[in-house]
Amino acid sequence: MEKVLVSACFLGNPVRYNGTDLNVAEKVDTQAQAILDTWAKEGRIVSICPEVSGGLPTPRPPAELQLDGRVVDDTGEDVSSEFLKGAENALALCERFNIKVAVLTESSPSCGSTLVYDGHFSNTKIPGQGITAKLLSEHGIKVFSQFSLEEAKALIEALDAGREM
Repeated sequence: MEKVLVSACFLGNPVRYNGTDLNVAEKVDTQAQAILDTWAKEGRIVSICPEVSGGLPTPRPPAELQLDGRVVDDTGEDVSSEFLKGAENALALCERFNIKVAVLTESSPSCGSTLVYDGHFSNTKIPGQGITAKLLSEHGIKVFSQFSLEEAKALIEALDAGREM
């Protein structure tokens, strides 16, 4: 049975920068929540918040990925090393549990799989990957967001059946 790496905030853990969780049923839909609930019951989920794992507190100042690859919070502090450590911890979990699929929080400077904030704290999203999503992708792990849980589910089912997609 394939395991899946899942952002801790999706599982009710208040680890986001502002001390909240990310209720998938509320923010996406109940179908997405049902997928997470099924995976949890099946024992598939390995959970992480890369930012907390990397040493950042909760709550913490919001941070955004800069065009030069650094991560800076809204006070101007460079928190790149904590973000990189968290990404490396996520990769280590994937390697330990032979995880090939991750479902991470879209738009996060750690977890964004297709979008991140533009680095100007203007609430503008641009195409890109967060630090963790990028590292996992570079190591062959398929990264999905809370908005593409159906695709992640299909891939996991194919992997369970012995098929690559």
